[in-house]
Amino acid sequence: MPRKRRAVPAEVFVSHSSKNIAFVNRIVRVLAEHEMRPFFSKANIRGAQEWHDEIGAALERCDWFVLVLSPQAVESEWVKRELMFALEEKRYKGRILPVIYKTCQVKRLSWTLSAFQHVDFRRNFNAGARELLAALGIPHVSKPAGKRKR
Repeated sequence: MPRKRRAVPAEVFVSHSSKNIAFVNRIVRVLAEHEMRPFFSKANIRGAQEWHDEIGAALERCDWFVLVLSPQAVESEWVKRELMFALEEKRYKGRILPVIYKTCQVKRLSWTLSAFQHVDFRRNFNAGARELLAALGIPHVSKPAGKRKR
């Protein structure tokens, strides 16, 4: 009997500290290269928009919740609010994916995070990216060297 393939996520909410934006930009690029629409505050909230409403609307429509973990994220009130929302939403069940960017005290955000599959980027970004895509059910596609954007 053939295995049922998971549907590609349409949109992925990327919760992060704004102090980690360089790393988040790299993750977002990988997601976009694999035909996923990432939602993250820097790109999706502009100008005079009501940013808290935009974040709420994105949390309501995204398929997956990717949580970028770092010491700065653990201290962020907004990262904690976003995570609490995702933990309470039934549609995010099995679709919350913590990404370890830097070693931190994860339990300060939520004691429940130890039960989730984690993707570790601390040693190697490319290996972490492949693991992230696999966890999202997306086959990793390497772009030819000449085709990469910088």
